[in-house]
Amino acid sequence: MADTAMRNSGLSEEPQGPDPHGDDPLERAVWRLRSRACWDDAAALLAPRAATEVGTALRRTAVLIEQCMFTAEGWGAAEDALRSAEALATDDEERGAAACERGHLAYASTLLGVRDRADEARSALGRAAALLAAGSPTRPLLNFRRGLIAQHLSDNPSDATAAFQRAHAGATAHGQRLLLSFTWRHVAAMAEHDGKLAEARHGFAESLRIREELGYLIGIAPALASLASVLPDAGEAARLRAEAARLVRLLGGVPAWLADRLPPAATPD
Repeated sequence: MADTAMRNSGLSEEPQGPDPHGDDPLERAVWRLRSRACWDDAAALLAPRAATEVGTALRRTAVLIEQCMFTAEGWGAAEDALRSAEALATDDEERGAAACERGHLAYASTLLGVRDRADEARSALGRAAALLAAGSPTRPLLNFRRGLIAQHLSDNPSDATAAFQRAHAGATAHGQRLLLSFTWRHVAAMAEHDGKLAEARHGFAESLRIREELGYLIGIAPALASLASVLPDAGEAARLRAEAARLVRLLGGVPAWLADRLPPAATPD
């Protein structure tokens, strides 16, 4: 059961950047690109502002880390973007947000077997916790990432569950719907770990619903696969897995970590 819950929780998939709302044409364009796996193009759009604006620099960093998580490639570009963002940070909120990204990049490198940076991940997230105010809008994401480390690096389900629940409450309070889709997903995975399959189905279904409403295309296949794994109806589960496989092929094989776990195409695309 524990291995299944870990697989369903989405090992290589965490929310990056703001939700797709607001009046900024740049942010809307970036959202459309990154949600369709066009991370290099999204980063290029952000580059001019990122040279002088720390918030944009952090969003560009987040886009490039997302590319690492979904493709296991692009680590050098993400590291360079992060260093640039760190250099622009001038107050505790900005430094805390940058430390949160530093911890996430180190976590991703460790999780995907690129290089063991677990100590760096924990240290950076601890630094972020010290810098960010209690009401900071970055706090829910920080709690979520601390939950990931507890779940996947420390093998501590109780701490992971508590962190995911704090992140879930914070995402709800701040109206962070993309993050909420991830907290639903991981709270559901921990429920599955504890054998609470009805709760797991509800959480995975909520995660999928939000991603579909937001148009977060790259996140829909993992959500479909997770929900399929806890459905009692084998036929419906097979249908969801087939749809997930279709989406992965449509996006050129991303998420890479999910591609080989899904059924092959019945006929050539």
